[in-house]
Amino acid sequence: MFKDYFGEILTAMVTPFDGNGYIDWPALDNLVEHLLQNGSDTLVVTGSTGEAATLSTAEKLQIYAHVVAKVGDRAKVIAGTGTNDTKQTIELTQRAQAIGVHGAMLVAPYYNKPPQNALYAHFKAVAAASELPILIYNVPGRTACNILPATILRLARIDNIFGVKEASGNLDQVSEIAALAPPDFVVYSGDDSLTLPILAIGGHGVVSVASHLIGRQLKQMVQAYKQGNVRQAQQLHAEVFPICRAMFVTSNPVPLKAALNMIGVEVGQPRLPLLPCSGQEEAAVRQALLDFGLLP
Repeated sequence: MFKDYFGEILTAMVTPFDGNGYIDWPALDNLVEHLLQNGSDTLVVTGSTGEAATLSTAEKLQIYAHVVAKVGDRAKVIAGTGTNDTKQTIELTQRAQAIGVHGAMLVAPYYNKPPQNALYAHFKAVAAASELPILIYNVPGRTACNILPATILRLARIDNIFGVKEASGNLDQVSEIAALAPPDFVVYSGDDSLTLPILAIGGHGVVSVASHLIGRQLKQMVQAYKQGNVRQAQQLHAEVFPICRAMFVTSNPVPLKAALNMIGVEVGQPRLPLLPCSGQEEAAVRQALLDFGLLP
C-alpha cells in the first residue's frame, strides 16, 4: 500500500537558513520547487539532513505547515518527529498530524541507548497515539543505538508502522528485515551509496540526501533495476556513486549545503554546532559536481 503512496525517492530535505541563522522561507519555497522538479516523490522534513537537532518545536511546526501548503497535492510530506523523549515525540507527532502531513519518521531515541524491548515500547507507544503512517529510522552512527532486525520485525506487525529507513550500513541486517518482514512492509535505503545493493535484497527505494542534486538519476536507477535492466542500473550506480560519497566528506548536511549553494539553489550555512565546509572539503565537493556535470 505505502510503496505506491510515498514512492521510491524520498528526499531528506535540508532546512535553509539566512545570514542570521533564521529559517529562510523564500529559499525554502525555491528548494521545494527544485526537489519536486527533480525526481522527489516525498519530502522528508526536519530529519537529520534538516538539522532537526537545532530546530525548536515552534520552528518544526512552522516548517510542517509551510511545506504542506507549498507542496499541495504534488507530493507527500513526511515529518521527522522523533526525539529521545517518548512523551515529546507523541506530542510532536500528534501536532504534525493535525497540520496535515502525510506521515511521520521516528528516529531511534538518541543518547538514552534503550535496549531492544524499550525501543519496541517507545515506537509502539507513538504509533498507538497517532493515525499517521510511521517510518522507523535506524541510524546507529547518529544515535549510538541499533534497532535490531528482530525488533523491526516486531514493529512491522503494528498496522500504521509501514517501513524502515535503514542506515546501519549493514547489508546482513537489511537482508534479514527484507526477507522476513510482511509483504507490505517497505524497506528504504538510508545510505545513498547502498541504494542499489539494498534494492537487490528486497528494498523499495531510498530516503536520500543526494537526491537534492541527482534525484532524476536516482529515480532512473531504481526504475531500471525494477524493470530488469540490471546492467543499466549498475552503470547509473557507478555514475552517481562519487556524488553520494562526496556528500559525506564531513557531517551531513554540511557538504550538501555547500553543493546546493554552488549550483545556485541557495540554502545558506548550517547552524552551530556545525560549521561550513573547510577549504579541502569544499574542493572535494566542487570536484564531484564538476565531474558529474552539475557545474560548468
